Amino acid sequence: MDFSHISVLLKETVDGAYSDPKGVYADLTTGGGGHSLELAKRLSGGRLICFDRDGEAIEAAGERLSGYPVTFVQRNFKELSEVLDELGIKELDGIIADLGVSSHQLDDAERGFSFHNDAPLDMRMGGGGLSARDVVNDYTFEELRRILYEFGEEKFAPKIAQGIVDARAVSPIERTGELAEIIKNSVPAAYRREKNPCRKSFQAIRIEVNGELEALEKALTDGFDRLKIGGKMSVITFHSLEDRIVKNRFKEFCTGCICPPEFPVCVCGRQPRGQLVTKKPVAPSSEEFAENPRSRSAKLRVIEKIRA
Repeated sequence: MDFSHISVLLKETVDGAYSDPKGVYADLTTGGGGHSLELAKRLSGGRLICFDRDGEAIEAAGERLSGYPVTFVQRNFKELSEVLDELGIKELDGIIADLGVSSHQLDDAERGFSFHNDAPLDMRMGGGGLSARDVVNDYTFEELRRILYEFGEEKFAPKIAQGIVDARAVSPIERTGELAEIIKNSVPAAYRREKNPCRKSFQAIRIEVNGELEALEKALTDGFDRLKIGGKMSVITFHSLEDRIVKNRFKEFCTGCICPPEFPVCVCGRQPRGQLVTKKPVAPSSEEFAENPRSRSAKLRVIEKIRA
């Protein structure tokens, strides 16, 4: 099937996680299979576990990676540890993750991820459970305000939340086009001229629908625990909320003694478990950005496990 998605920071991401052609690796966000394919090509006697919640992504990647030593898992990546147990895999040589929504999901209007197209309010990556329609029509004003502010970092969250509540009191909000108009009409004209006012709100609702940040926290912790000594994890983020979580979690893995500074000697016994491979996040080159404008905000961070 056609699954359009251009892999961002392709070589840098795979180089960051790869070490051994006989190793076992996991791609937590398979998408169209670009990073997976680059990694699978390097394997000789190794194995790759490909995760994605999206059935269309799994189908497309299955076609693209046919003939390679790949196991496909249509599960949320927060279930990484459980899946590895089911597969009898104790540890991994490397992990890659390209977070956020894929180009295919944005471009497929009927999935309801984009504010550029009019479609049913959905935004579910996996197809089941809570939908954007549920959030928009059922959440209280305070719940809407909170997710718009926390997950979208939207300074006009109260105005937009009130606009949603007022509109749905007349009739249910069913489509992305309706929601986009409500958002535009809820913010000052100057804000509308400055940038598209829908981006942050749509991001916030999508994150809420899919439980993205909680899943990321668990996947980072479980993934690092499952790395073998010398194993590495490459993670690409696209917005500040994701990047802050990855940065802070990697910092925790690399932190040693946490005793108060006034203690004359360490009593906690804590030692660093990881070391940063990328001291600063890697960004796309100007050439990559010219070819793929959606790569603009991508940041790659890589960590190596040095201690169990």
